[in-house]
Amino acid sequence: MSKTAAPAPLAADPSRWKALVFIALAQLMVVLDATIVNIALPSAQTDLGISDGNRQWVITAYALAFGGLLLFGGRIADKWGRKNAFIVGLIGFALASALGGAANGEAMMLGARALQGAFGALLAPAALSLLAVMFTDAKERAKAFGIYGAIAGGGGAVGLILGGFLTEYLNWRWTFFVNIPFAIIAAVGAWMIIREPAGGRNRAPLDIPGVILSTTGLVALVYGFTRAESAGWSDALTVTMFVASALLLASFVLVESRVKSPLLPLRVLLERNRGGVYLSLGLAVIAMFGLFLFLTYYLQVVKGFSPVKTGFAFLPMIAGMITGSTQIGARLMTRVPPRLLMGPGFLLAATGMLLLTQLEVGSSYPALILPAQLLLGLGMGTAFMPAMSLATHGVNPADAGVASAMVNTSQQVGGAIGTALLNTIAASATTAYLTDHAAEAAAGGPAAKLIQAQAMVEGYSSAIWWAVGILVASATIALTLITTGRPGAGGPVASGDGAGADAGAEVKIPVIAH
Repeated sequence: MSKTAAPAPLAADPSRWKALVFIALAQLMVVLDATIVNIALPSAQTDLGISDGNRQWVITAYALAFGGLLLFGGRIADKWGRKNAFIVGLIGFALASALGGAANGEAMMLGARALQGAFGALLAPAALSLLAVMFTDAKERAKAFGIYGAIAGGGGAVGLILGGFLTEYLNWRWTFFVNIPFAIIAAVGAWMIIREPAGGRNRAPLDIPGVILSTTGLVALVYGFTRAESAGWSDALTVTMFVASALLLASFVLVESRVKSPLLPLRVLLERNRGGVYLSLGLAVIAMFGLFLFLTYYLQVVKGFSPVKTGFAFLPMIAGMITGSTQIGARLMTRVPPRLLMGPGFLLAATGMLLLTQLEVGSSYPALILPAQLLLGLGMGTAFMPAMSLATHGVNPADAGVASAMVNTSQQVGGAIGTALLNTIAASATTAYLTDHAAEAAAGGPAAKLIQAQAMVEGYSSAIWWAVGILVASATIALTLITTGRPGAGGPVASGDGAGADAGAEVKIPVIAH
């Protein structure tokens, strides 16, 4: 079969937009789960008798399974078919959620969270790669990824609202049970509606050494950052995890460069546009995860907001993300090169973050936090949309699943790094402030409580300064590494970035040469 540009198989099929509804619903469920359980954790810990030392594993068990298995999940989607992987991922996620909601002890809860992460690692890349292979027209792709990007960016904040409502008015178990109707509707809809383009599967043998090295390397990396947050950066096990991760991932790259059918073809990473997206997106998520953490604690602990009120306080950021993604990013994506959306988007988000460095105990929500959130949301929404699209654009269809998995991997690892790194910086600044004001803190009474609050805010603002710098670095990477022109601009068309694993894989999604 000769190598030709893909003819956009579903261009005349109206069901692709119906399929987007179910793909978006599944993505919302996965993103919601990243934050909804955080709100419920204190109640679940009390009911199940989980110790303070083990409570972090409710979050960590999910993060380790999800982050460690993403590349494997992406390749399984390429091999099985993305529709099949998508449906299996949904059913498995629903069953794991039911197990978590019915948990009667610590072991059952942690097992359920690990299962959720494993099935999420299959579901997330399948969802994104379905979009990549179904929407090939530049304008339609922009709209589809605008919706997907808004969900990916704002879903976490929606989780805070929903988690607050469910925990406050029902029971913490509903933060798990709520996933079940999402999953059932999405799975039934996908089974009836989604028609995956033919010829896009990768039927090559599975790269078992690559699976083992990538999974253990990513698990060690995520666990290293998670442990650093609680045990410190100089802790022996923390250092061991980082060293082991570096060795395992270096071995993985070496293996992938030599095997005939690699789990992650290096061409997916080394193409400068996709590499730039993975790196800039991962850095931006470091900043965003830290912000969610600090703003949540600031609003609840310092300002005394309830969980529900805290969730609603994040609405301006959600509105900004939806607007930036669907109204700015999607509308301009076919008119300007992606770097001119991503770079300015990250800089706009950095401006919003810069406002938050001025946080004080008595800061006004309408005067400071609200405008900062709007800028952050607009900037991240504008940047996320072209990033999600470009991360899979031009990739060989047989590699779409693993390329999509790399997007999720960069976000997952970025989230783990952001939570650990920025929380450590904040804790150090808080400790330093308390040391400088030890005499006032020792006096007791209202003055001591004020010093405690001021110390916390000092820690948050110090860490947010770092987040500003990280977002500026994201913008710089996007503007320098990403060189592709706007989609559909005409000119020479590349045939993809590598030969397929089978005859069907020789059909390429077109990409503008740069």
